[in-house]
Amino acid sequence: MSMLDYSEITVRKYIVYEGEPYEVMENHIFRMQQRKPQNKTKIKNLLTGRISDVTFHAADKVEEAEITTREAKFLYSSKGEWWFCDPTNPGKRFKISEELLGVKSKFLLPNEIYDLQVYIAPDTDEADGIIFDIKLPATVDLEVMEAPPGIKGDTARGGGKQIVLKGGLVVTAPLFVNVGDVVKVNTDTGEYRERINK
Repeated sequence: MSMLDYSEITVRKYIVYEGEPYEVMENHIFRMQQRKPQNKTKIKNLLTGRISDVTFHAADKVEEAEITTREAKFLYSSKGEWWFCDPTNPGKRFKISEELLGVKSKFLLPNEIYDLQVYIAPDTDEADGIIFDIKLPATVDLEVMEAPPGIKGDTARGGGKQIVLKGGLVVTAPLFVNVGDVVKVNTDTGEYRERINK
């Protein structure tokens, strides 16, 4: 495990702070008159999602967290549990809670392979790593399951309507989008991008 000086605790670094893994969301190194420099940071706990403001001083060192990526195939969801398997060994199944996945759960498609981010705690085996995030592509194509009919001249709502996509995501789309269409959605914002010609 490598150690980071206070000045190396920068945005997008993963660190171990008070025994738990964090991602550095923001950092600002500054020096007050007659004092040693400090690194003011905003860090996010990878296991709980809690954000903390922490100031590191020139004498401080922290351990860099060991983060690895693991591929997993999404199988199905049931009762708030999302089941995955090892792509090379379908019998090796495991679940991820809806709480951990959050809104990302609505973008998952059965039999697709996704990258999971895994924290390897000190003195543990990689197989015992803790999954804390799932990486999604920038956009996904989802089928429209529910859509009210578009009425010509209906501009009172800005020319859009609420549609329900496979997976349960609700987005605002143009009036011409209908049930059975496939649409491209931005996974960061959850916004409709375009209709895909089938």
